[in-house]
Amino acid sequence: MTTSRRAARAADTRPLILASRSPQRRAILEQLGIAFEVLAVDVEELTAGDPVEVARANALAKAQAAARLRPDDTILGVDTVVSLDGEIHGKPPSETAARKTLKRLAGRTHEVVSGIALVKSANPQVAHEVTSVTFRALDDDLIARYAATGEWSGRAGGYAIQGLGALLVRRIMGDYLNVVGLPVGRLLDLDLSLMLREN
Repeated sequence: MTTSRRAARAADTRPLILASRSPQRRAILEQLGIAFEVLAVDVEELTAGDPVEVARANALAKAQAAARLRPDDTILGVDTVVSLDGEIHGKPPSETAARKTLKRLAGRTHEVVSGIALVKSANPQVAHEVTSVTFRALDDDLIARYAATGEWSGRAGGYAIQGLGALLVRRIMGDYLNVVGLPVGRLLDLDLSLMLREN
């Protein structure tokens, strides 16, 4: 093997840099056995506009911010939003806000939109995934009970499908892991070699 090929192979096995504080995204990467490091960055995120464009732009901004700190690594930025009738519902700032969001989602179908951005050698690749989620009809008591658990905190749309939030969901169409926070299928479409970065 030539020196250049050895160097390329070594570069390909460097840990992925996850530009996110999300414990759900960390858990998914750990489940897949993909080696990664967390480098949380703070960027000014878009909160209004076309949901797909907002998620893609926010993901790219996070990845590029981390890439400025780790220019030799492969950086993953992700952003997930919940959209109902084209309106974005982000992370509720309070329990009262979470109740209002859940009441709006109750009995209806919303979209979970994730933007993902991979930046390697200053070359960005950006994609997105959309999953439709239908909530069952929810009365005020059930909404209040769920909100009181605090599980809504830090979650787009105010629920966690991988937790007690599963009780709110009647059905989904699309990528389940996208609703959790990381559309793995779309990520591997961008770079299948990530599966070789084993812990």
